[in-house]
Parts: sequence; C-alpha cells; structure tokens
Amino acid sequence: MSQFSKAYNIEGQMIIRDNETGKTALSLMEDPNFKSAMEGLYNFVGEMDADLDMAYDWIVDQVEGCNSFVNDKWAWDCFYEVYGKVALEQVM
Repeated sequence: MSQFSKAYNIEGQMIIRDNETGKTALSLMEDPNFKSAMEGLYNFVGEMDADLDMAYDWIVDQVEGCNSFVNDKWAWDCFYEVYGKVALEQVM
C-alpha cells in the first residue's frame, strides 16, 4: 500500500492523507496557481517539445512554494494524465 492516499475533507476539498502518520494536507489541485499551470501545460509542452522531467519542473516553477508534488496523488495523477495526452499528440 502506498504511503499517501487520496481523500476529501469535510468541505469536499481534495486532500492527501499520509497513511503512516494519519496527517493530511490540502492537495495542489485546490491551488489556483497549480490549476493555471496545468491549463498552460499543453502549450508549454508543445512549444518547448518538453519531456516529462522538463514539464514537471515547469509546473513546480509556476506554483509558489511548491518544491514537489510527487506525493500529492491528486496533482500527480492530473499532471501525468495531461502530459501523457499532450505527448501522444506530439508523436502523432
């Protein structure tokens, strides 16, 4: 089982639960800067011919106070899905 899992808080916001400690944190999916960066990811990857690492670094640079979002299952899954679709379109 993964150390981190997706959950919702009582207000319906996306949170990440640390299964070892029980602590929770608000997902970046609730951050307007992350949402904006995700909206810009398609153009960034297309214009820069960015690989996965470059796209990830760009997202981190766009979100103030974010050093990583690998453990944020909501944000990572969204990023990976969007990047995958963009990368597939670039190949075709």
